[in-house]
Amino acid sequence: MSAPSLRKLESDLEVNKTTLHNWKRNRPKLYEFIIESYKDREILKKNLEILVKQKKMIEEEIYLTKKRVS
Repeated sequence: MSAPSLRKLESDLEVNKTTLHNWKRNRPKLYEFIIESYKDREILKKNLEILVKQKKMIEEEIYLTKKRVS
């Protein structure tokens, strides 16, 4: 899990690079919270992708089982 790019933060938070650098220097807890939030978001996204894959596999298994039973 890497930190988001400054460009990504700029667009998502609608602030400029100078503001981000100021936050990093003057408000480190706020900046760290933002970075950790993005990491959590990335983890959740990966978990969601895994769940979607599992759902497809289960649906396929159900289909095959129904086909065998019929």
